Amino acid sequence: MPTRTARTAWNGTLEHGAGQIELTSSRIGTYDVSFPKRAADDADGTTSPEELIAAAHSACFAMQLSAEIAQRGGTPEALDVRADVSLGPDPVRGGFQLTGIRLTVRGEVGGLDEAGFLDAAGAAKASCPVSRALTGVEITLDAALEA
Repeated sequence: MPTRTARTAWNGTLEHGAGQIELTSSRIGTYDVSFPKRAADDADGTTSPEELIAAAHSACFAMQLSAEIAQRGGTPEALDVRADVSLGPDPVRGGFQLTGIRLTVRGEVGGLDEAGFLDAAGAAKASCPVSRALTGVEITLDAALEA
């Protein structure tokens, strides 16, 4: 299996520095990052490690859920997956930590009822490689079928 690469060039201190994250393997872009904007409510055109984790988690979960649905005899027609990754203070070690991840999925699926879809979603949450890599963070799931 392949290895994917990203790199960050950083200049300055945490509080006053800034950097650029390059998505090296895909070559699709370079994105600005800074700690003040990472910790602010408005990202103001920059990305953050949390946003990149959210992107990775939502994509991984969608892929895994489509496989789980198929294994149960269903047909995934459309999955809308959102991952919200929260950053907050670490009261034990100081600094910051990921305080939670909320996965929200709405699906249009043929051949499965609501219970089957919820079972598939729970299995996808547990078996997605990104979920498994983030076991130190509480991950919650809100899943529902749409008509």
